[in-house]
Amino acid sequence: MGLCTVHRPMKIASNSSTIAGFILLGFPYSRERQVLLFVLFSIVYLLTLMGNASIICAVRWDQRLHTPMYILLTNFSFLEICYVTSTVPNMLANLLSDTKVISFSGCFLQFYFFFSLGSTECFFLTIMAFDRYLAICRPLHYPTLMTGHLCTNLIVSCWVLGFLWFPVPIIIISQMSFCGSRIIDHFLCDPGPLLALTCSRVPIMELYWTIIISMVLFIPFLCIMLSYVLVLRAVLRVPSAAGRRKAFSTCGSHLAVVSLFYGSVMVMYLSPTSEHEAGLQKLVTLVYSMGTPLINPVIYSLRNKDMKHALQKLLGI
Repeated sequence: MGLCTVHRPMKIASNSSTIAGFILLGFPYSRERQVLLFVLFSIVYLLTLMGNASIICAVRWDQRLHTPMYILLTNFSFLEICYVTSTVPNMLANLLSDTKVISFSGCFLQFYFFFSLGSTECFFLTIMAFDRYLAICRPLHYPTLMTGHLCTNLIVSCWVLGFLWFPVPIIIISQMSFCGSRIIDHFLCDPGPLLALTCSRVPIMELYWTIIISMVLFIPFLCIMLSYVLVLRAVLRVPSAAGRRKAFSTCGSHLAVVSLFYGSVMVMYLSPTSEHEAGLQKLVTLVYSMGTPLINPVIYSLRNKDMKHALQKLLGI
């Protein structure tokens, strides 16, 4: 059965003309299936919080991990906690709600934080690739290049730039007039469904949104790819097979995370919105909004001996 199958449209639609906000349709299954999804997503959310918090604690309490690579990883884990928290609690409440109403301000606040944190993640993945580039291509100069001061500046820049990327378009969209049922066939406030509810189409706004979302995806992605092309070239020059394996292992975790996150996000936002069915939109959004934050701690811990040792020490294993 598809994600967009609607079982209870009459109750939702009957109140839609009088609400002060929007209706997030979410997953309109039967009550029993919604409760099942609530339990499943709650478990995923708790595991995500525990996994990323474990990385933060492990790095914090193991002095050997107080290096730029792990400091960046700690901040990335904190970002993942914020990212998943920007949508999942409201989605869980929505699953148990009969009205499924989100206020106008609540919708646009979620819109802002979800996309700002997503942009920050793009920038973080970029500086993590830059850190690996310096460590592998400039190993002798790495300690003097990637200093604590530079690392801090890069981290602050990611957060600031991420949260300054979307205020203008979000404010513009929030000032538009919305007509009709105000039903958003999604589990979060996404620009595609929101723009579809405006009283009249605004092609310029749609083009503007496409441009800024493309920039925040493609510019970091191209920087990441350039970093790894240079890393690959340097690794292939390493004479020993053991040295090459170590270098590939160091970068493998980050490349896996980049592939998972960018793959799903680009499918969602860089292809025509009209071509996506509501069910596919929700599925792809679940992959990058819940899947990647859940899997990231597993990827980084399983492929990194130092992190595995730190986690074992933290858990007393």
